[in-house]
Amino acid sequence: MPLPIILGVGAAVAGLVGVGSGVRGAAKMKEANDTMSEAKERHDQNMAAFEQINTDTTKKMDELGNLELQILKGFDTFSDTIEKIQNRPQFKEYNKEGITLPTYDKEVLKSVSVGAGVLLGGLGGATLGTAGGFAAAGATTSAVMALGTASTGTAIASLSGVAATNATLAALGGGAIAAGGGGIALGTTILGAATLGVGLLVGGAIFSVTGGKLSDKADEAFAQMEKAEASIIEICNYLNELKLVANQYIQSLTTVQEKYTHAFNYISYVVNGLHKTDWNDFTEDEKLATQNAVLLVGLLYKMCKVSLVQKSDTEDHMNAVNYEDVSTAISESEEVLANLN
Repeated sequence: MPLPIILGVGAAVAGLVGVGSGVRGAAKMKEANDTMSEAKERHDQNMAAFEQINTDTTKKMDELGNLELQILKGFDTFSDTIEKIQNRPQFKEYNKEGITLPTYDKEVLKSVSVGAGVLLGGLGGATLGTAGGFAAAGATTSAVMALGTASTGTAIASLSGVAATNATLAALGGGAIAAGGGGIALGTTILGAATLGVGLLVGGAIFSVTGGKLSDKADEAFAQMEKAEASIIEICNYLNELKLVANQYIQSLTTVQEKYTHAFNYISYVVNGLHKTDWNDFTEDEKLATQNAVLLVGLLYKMCKVSLVQKSDTEDHMNAVNYEDVSTAISESEEVLANLN
């Protein structure tokens, strides 16, 4: 075969091989782009689902936290009214069917009421999840913590407005910077990242999932997406469970609160409206209503002490929904209400 023909055939073959390699290369590029697009689309969908359930759950927890703080804040009005009643008996501790409720203590009720007021005062411009953080940790405990001492040595409970809020934040931050603490800045950071919202509700594991970016390499990015997807599904399931439990607890608390409000409004009318302040002048119905109100305050105090979230022992694991304590509190509330006189 003449050399020009051989060269021509060789060139044609080489051209065909080149075209084939180019086609395969283009196909691989398209496959990689498709993989990246699918990974990004699925990841975006997963994150959107997470953001939605996180918002819904956080709002529900905020609803619970606000309810609990409002209940606790109202205890000062209750104790003020009870203290006006002269010759009243020593209200006994409730202890039936294994259920024990705290006895009436005006100082305890006053303290938790003031603490709840301090916390509520700081919720005005707070971010989503603030009140829910208090419910997750136990509103009663949070209210008591708010009664700490400011860096000046002044009791936080004696402060008001911005001063009270700043002192509370500083206390949460470990005290004033000058005293070796983190000050208001750290307190705010703690509230923003660890005590509030998803940080407290879910735990540290969430940040590695929602904060990471997908790799620029297609196969690696897809593997990262699948790993994140599994974690996000687990977190969304957890948040859904927490939302349901929070909603159940709101219903239970509301039922007890309504019973308490009915009894207390009656007693408040008798004492503050009719100015009847001698226990010996009370009718049997008025005495019964007073005893029921005292009992229900103890029940509400105990219910608001329950933390809905159990913090994980390690930062890379999710927190847990406190099913046991919540279920016990709901069962006890139903038992107490069923046995009211």
